[in-house]
Amino acid sequence: MRSWFYYYRQREKPLRITNTTPVSLALALSVTLSVAGTPVQNKSSKKKPTQASPASGKLRPRSVSTKSEGEPAPSEQPPVSEAVKSLDENSIKPTAAKINEVEEPGKPANSKPSDSSSDRSGERSSDTEPLEPAAETKETNSSPEILTSLRDQIEATPSGSERVRLQLKLAEQLVAAGKKTEAIKELHAIVSANVFDPQGLYNTGNALARLGDSDEAINAYRKAIDQRKGNYSRALNNLGVILLRQGRWDEAYNALSSALKVENFHYAEASYNLGRLYSARGEGDLAMREWRRALRIDPSHEAAAQALSVGASQPAIIVIPRASGNPEPRVKKSPVSPNPTTWKPLELDAVSYDYLQRARNLSEVGKHREAIENYQRVLSRSHGYFPPANLELSYALLALNRTDEAFANLLQVANHDGARYPMTYYHLARLYEMKGNLTAAEESFAKAAMAYNTRNPSFLLDVSRVRERRGNFKGALEAMEEYVTRMEQQGLKPSWADERLSTLRLKAPSEPK
Repeated sequence: MRSWFYYYRQREKPLRITNTTPVSLALALSVTLSVAGTPVQNKSSKKKPTQASPASGKLRPRSVSTKSEGEPAPSEQPPVSEAVKSLDENSIKPTAAKINEVEEPGKPANSKPSDSSSDRSGERSSDTEPLEPAAETKETNSSPEILTSLRDQIEATPSGSERVRLQLKLAEQLVAAGKKTEAIKELHAIVSANVFDPQGLYNTGNALARLGDSDEAINAYRKAIDQRKGNYSRALNNLGVILLRQGRWDEAYNALSSALKVENFHYAEASYNLGRLYSARGEGDLAMREWRRALRIDPSHEAAAQALSVGASQPAIIVIPRASGNPEPRVKKSPVSPNPTTWKPLELDAVSYDYLQRARNLSEVGKHREAIENYQRVLSRSHGYFPPANLELSYALLALNRTDEAFANLLQVANHDGARYPMTYYHLARLYEMKGNLTAAEESFAKAAMAYNTRNPSFLLDVSRVRERRGNFKGALEAMEEYVTRMEQQGLKPSWADERLSTLRLKAPSEPK
C-alpha cells in the first residue's frame, strides 16, 4: 500500500551502473550502524509449516497472548512485493556495527548481490545499541595528515567501489575530528554519485542514520535496495526502522514486509520490527503474532521475548473453545475510551480463530482472494462483525481494488470501535479523499491525528494537505506547524519542513476573510 505522504518524498534518478564488483569490506566504525539482527538462513533445516485445521476438539480456554502454535510461517516464497526500552515506535532501532563486521557474515568477499541468501550464516549482531544521532566529538583519533592523505586518495580514484570505501573512511575520520558537518557532506556525495555499490550505499545509510540525517539515510537505503532489485533484506529492515521512527507507517510496513518476503518469512529482526509497527498502530494481536514468529526463528531474541511478555498481560483476543461449530454471539461494541488498558479482550471461538490465522497466512503471501474467503468465514460465524477480521478484510479488499467493499467494512469498524482501531479512520480518510469528499477526508484524518496524538504526528500532514486542497490555507499552516513542533520535540524534524512552512505562509495571507 503506497504512502500518502507524496508531497515530501524525494524522487531518485535512474542509476547508471559503472561498477559491478561489490565492496568486500563494510565500514563498521563509530559512525555506522548495522542491521539489528541478520536473517536465519538455514532453510533446509526448517520444518514444513502446516495450516491449522478449522476443527478443534480442545475444550480448555486458551489466551492468544500465550499461543505459539497455529501461526506457521508460509512455506513458499511469495511474489515480489534491540532491546525493548519502551512501547512506542521510537524504541525500534537498527544497531551499531561491530568493528570490522562484514555486511553479510559467512559470504565470500567476491559474492554477487544475486547470490542465494541461503548461503549466508545465521549470525546475529548485538541489538542493544540505540539509534541516536552521533554527538560531536573532540579530535582524538584523527589528524590533518590522515585527512589530507584520504582526500588525495579519493581524488586519485575517480569512481567505483574503492572510492566509496575511501569516502566512508574519510567520513569516519571527520567525525573523529569533530567535523560532523563535513562528514555528512562526504556521505551525501556518495549517495548522489552514479556508482553501482549496494553494500557501500547500505553502509552509507547506516552512517547517515547514526549521524541523525534520516532523510538522506532513507535515500541511501532505497538506492542500495534498487541496485539489488529489491533483494536486500538487511537494507529493507533498516529502511523500515527509520520510516517507522518518522511515523511513515505505510512505507515502513512495505519495507519490513518486503524484508520478510526476501527471507521467506525467516528473519527474526524484521518480524520483531513489524510487530512493533503493529503495536504502534494499535493492532495488538498482529503484533503478538510477529513477536512469537521472531522467537520461533531466534529463541534468544530478548527484545521480542520482552515485548511478548508485556503484551501477554493485555491479550487482544481470548480464544474460547467450543464443543460445537455454532456461531459466536454478536460482538458487543467496545467501550469508547482513549486508554487501551480499559478495553476488554475480544473473544472468539477456536474454529473461527483458526480461520483468522489462515486468512493472515494467506494475506501476507499475497493470496488475497483466498484470504478474503477465510476472513468472511470468521465474520459469518460472528454475525458479520469481529473488528480485527473486518479491518484486515478491508486491507485484503483494498489490495484487489475492491474499494466499495473495503469502505463498508472500514465504516463498520469506525462506527463501533474506531477508538480502539484508529487506523480505520486513516484508511477511511484515504478513500474519502480518493472519492473527492474532502470534508469527510479531513474529518477522518483529524480523528486519526487526535487518536495517535504524540505517537505519530505524521497524520497532521494529511490534515494539512487536505485543508490546503480545500483552500483553507490558514488551517493547513496550523496543522503543519503543530506537526513540526512535535517532530522537533522528538529530534526528528525532516529537512523539507521549513520549505513547506514557507510555502503555506505565503498562501495563508491571501486567504479571503
